[in-house]
Amino acid sequence: MTAVEERKGEPAPRQRKPREGRERKESPFVAFRTALTAWLSRPLASFHLVLALTGVLTVIGIVMVLSASSVASYDPKTGTGVYAQFSKHIMFVGIGAAVFWVGLRIPLERVRRLSATATVVCLGLLVLVLTPLGSTVNGSQGWFRLGGLAFQPVEAAKVALAFWGAHILVIKYNIINQWRHLLVPLVPIALLMFALVMMQPDLGGTITLAVVLLALLWFAGAPKRLFGVLLAGGLVGVLVLAIIEPYRLARVLSFVSGDPDTSADGFQANQAKLALADGGLFGKGLGQGQSNWGYLPNVQNDFIFALIGEELGFIGCAVVLGLFAGVAIVGLRIATRNLDPWIRIVAGTLTVFLVAQAGINIGYVVGLLPVTGVTLPLISYGGTSLVITMLIMGILANAARHEPEAVAALRSQGPGKFGRLLRLPAPEPYRPPAKRKGTAARSVAAKAARPAPRTARPSPAQERRRSVREPGRRTAARTAVNRGTAKRGTANRRGHR
Repeated sequence: MTAVEERKGEPAPRQRKPREGRERKESPFVAFRTALTAWLSRPLASFHLVLALTGVLTVIGIVMVLSASSVASYDPKTGTGVYAQFSKHIMFVGIGAAVFWVGLRIPLERVRRLSATATVVCLGLLVLVLTPLGSTVNGSQGWFRLGGLAFQPVEAAKVALAFWGAHILVIKYNIINQWRHLLVPLVPIALLMFALVMMQPDLGGTITLAVVLLALLWFAGAPKRLFGVLLAGGLVGVLVLAIIEPYRLARVLSFVSGDPDTSADGFQANQAKLALADGGLFGKGLGQGQSNWGYLPNVQNDFIFALIGEELGFIGCAVVLGLFAGVAIVGLRIATRNLDPWIRIVAGTLTVFLVAQAGINIGYVVGLLPVTGVTLPLISYGGTSLVITMLIMGILANAARHEPEAVAALRSQGPGKFGRLLRLPAPEPYRPPAKRKGTAARSVAAKAARPAPRTARPSPAQERRRSVREPGRRTAARTAVNRGTAKRGTANRRGHR
């Protein structure tokens, strides 16, 4: 019996289904990452992220200011209700929303043209605030008061310095490797601003101005060794300024010594740590914090992050940190995706300024830095800082609409839902500045007039090798030269006869 006949009675082997027909299930993490990557690849993803981050941080600030200021606002002697400061904050949020819309709608080229004028105006305001026209708040004469409103010119000076400094560095881009053109006139004007702000005195404002200057130089591509010199000089300056004022020296000494006494000079810092410790993981709940009842002075201004930790716990603090990390990522994404060098420098500088200010505020609340009196952007009690911060977010959203893919989408497919709602004009594509006439010809002529470099000139050994490789060409050239010489000689002799 053959093998084929033996197999006839056996059952047929079980056939497997082809792999193409099987449905492969993806894990939720892979599906979420794929969806997020697809969404981020959209042309207006950066623009929508800026809008979302601004809205969420502003809402958190409204809720926390309501919780922090209700007790401090109530004063039965003057008849002030519990919503007095909250009402002012809502008014500043409304002003900031209008300023945000202006920053989103104004052409960025016009902002660049007006940057020099804005810098001069801010310098004038910094001088005027030191005169009797200025008002003193918490020991610093850095405010203009008009009725119930107050304006702090140093906040506007930070933004003006970012706009104008980026303009100067873009103009000098080709000669930025020369120290004279890199530092002048940007650094002298910045130092003048530092001096005027320290005469108020306002150490926190001076530090944030220094952050703006360093960010400008970094995104412009300044040499790395320059930052070592500037940081060393900045640390020396901060130490000198901290020593010459008794209250600043007391804060620094309290931070260095780690004094746990809550009645000493580190009262606010120690109370902030206690508030964070009381919050635990989930917090005590909105309005249930003890910091509101005078245990932590100015909790709605400089120490609102401590109240977030007390009432919303570690989870609330982590959410706020994640939102500011999102601001950093989106701002740097806008800076890297733009083609206009001025927009790149401005977007990067403003992003670093906002994130650094938030880092300084959170740093001294948790005890990592000495107390400097810097507000938490978009969350602290309103005023000039809130309005200027919303202007910065509007400029970042405007810069996001100038990304090349966003420009192409907006000009081909229309303004979109938010564009129609906010009446935003279509952004203009970036066009590099035209070179002056004659510049290219002069550069070509100059290159032709220069002697060839040593590496471009053939050496004697190369000449000998070339003559060995091409003997026929060399002989033909010599023959042509000899014939020409012979003809000239014959003609001369004929003429002589």
